[in-house]
Amino acid sequence: MEAHDLHQIAVAAMRARGLLPTFAPQALQEAAAASRTGPATDAAIRDLRHLPWFSIDNDDTQDLDQLSVAEDLPAGAARLMVAVADVDAMVRPGGPVDDHAATNTTSVYTAAGVFPMLPEILSTDLTSLHEGRERLAVVVDMQVQADGTVSASEIYRAAVLNRAKLTYDGVSAWLDGAAPLPPQAASVPQLEQQLRLHDALAGRLRQWRFQRGALDLKTVSPRPVFDAAGLLVDLRADEKNRAKDLIADLMIATNAAAARFLAHHGFPSLRRFLQAPRRWERIVALAATHGAQLPATPDAVALDAFLRARRAADPDGYADLSLAVVKLLGAGEYGAAPPEATALPGHFGLAVNDYAHSTAPNRRFPDLVTQRLLKAALAGAAPPYDAAALAEIARHCTLQEDNANKVERQVLKAAAAFLLHGRIGERWQAIVTGAAAKGTFVRIHAPLVEGRVVRGFEGLDVGDAVGVRLVAVDPEQGYIDFERA
Repeated sequence: MEAHDLHQIAVAAMRARGLLPTFAPQALQEAAAASRTGPATDAAIRDLRHLPWFSIDNDDTQDLDQLSVAEDLPAGAARLMVAVADVDAMVRPGGPVDDHAATNTTSVYTAAGVFPMLPEILSTDLTSLHEGRERLAVVVDMQVQADGTVSASEIYRAAVLNRAKLTYDGVSAWLDGAAPLPPQAASVPQLEQQLRLHDALAGRLRQWRFQRGALDLKTVSPRPVFDAAGLLVDLRADEKNRAKDLIADLMIATNAAAARFLAHHGFPSLRRFLQAPRRWERIVALAATHGAQLPATPDAVALDAFLRARRAADPDGYADLSLAVVKLLGAGEYGAAPPEATALPGHFGLAVNDYAHSTAPNRRFPDLVTQRLLKAALAGAAPPYDAAALAEIARHCTLQEDNANKVERQVLKAAAAFLLHGRIGERWQAIVTGAAAKGTFVRIHAPLVEGRVVRGFEGLDVGDAVGVRLVAVDPEQGYIDFERA
């Protein structure tokens, strides 16, 4: 199967799920016009181009949403500044580009390629924080104490300049002592010091959340591998690493600061929340199989203690346990928070109560909406969205995120079905990832993919280890069928 074949499958899957696989001509025309006019300027925009900003992302990422820089403060504290691409400056509310983004609500990352939320002339060029390019940004400026508490924060607009585009794998290998400092970092004064300070800061922020029940899960996602001729040859594990954790910790702090800023200014906001695990009783039963007892009601601190103990006792099997827990926790949702809200749902897995997606406006519509709210608050203007509008946006974003995930899974299964089409009758050890009326699903490791158990699924539940045999595949429909072996 070639990338072209997968692309056709992806386009059909997008349309079937109510997602737009292509941009309307009007949207492309508007994006091209924005490239000619450039972003608007404002006297309130600070000039911070002199600071040693840098980015860390995947090797092939072109839609860079955020940069960061930090400095030490007295008494073990530090200042952390996260600059988020000012996408709103070049995407007109209610225009054709905005309409496309509001429909899809997210970039869709499939094994056939990316279907971006914004035209690439914006997302991978003019609104991307590329190395060596001057860009407008919304900066979240935080003070982090020695214990990981974010004691103060402010938000403002600024002009920034990315000094180095670094990669997760390169930075992680250096932090772990397995490779030299990446050459992009070595060529920029202060950047080695910046990376060490960022790693220490992220550790403090993470520890503060762990003390409140944040979950340290080891997740693995499949990454398609094509040969030089564009032929799919494998689906390999793409695992978390130290640099990915570093950026995640910084973004969680930034998103929480954005939520608090809007609440302080009496603005409604879009929040991301995960109240209680969808199937806590199964998590309790799963823990019992490992000799651990969890409370009858959801308890994030107790769950984290159990997971840490299992990670130490069985590091090789921890990824499978993490996968089971992630599935049992359920998916997060978007919700609208009114201006006067005081007690809001939190995020069970992250151990934060105020969480507004704000750090990826090139890729997620909720982040673009949040950016518009932040900029309106900074300008002393009225909120551009009222609570009712935000509630409808939240509902639609949750729906489309689910549809995007289904498209991604379908295309991935199509790719895996092609890889497995000559292996009918072979056996694998698998872990159960889903057990509901619609079917029982398992994941195998080589290639890394999920399929449905069509025979012998009785009594299986999420987290169970089971032997399976491949009985049928259909690349066009994305079906992979197993029977219990």
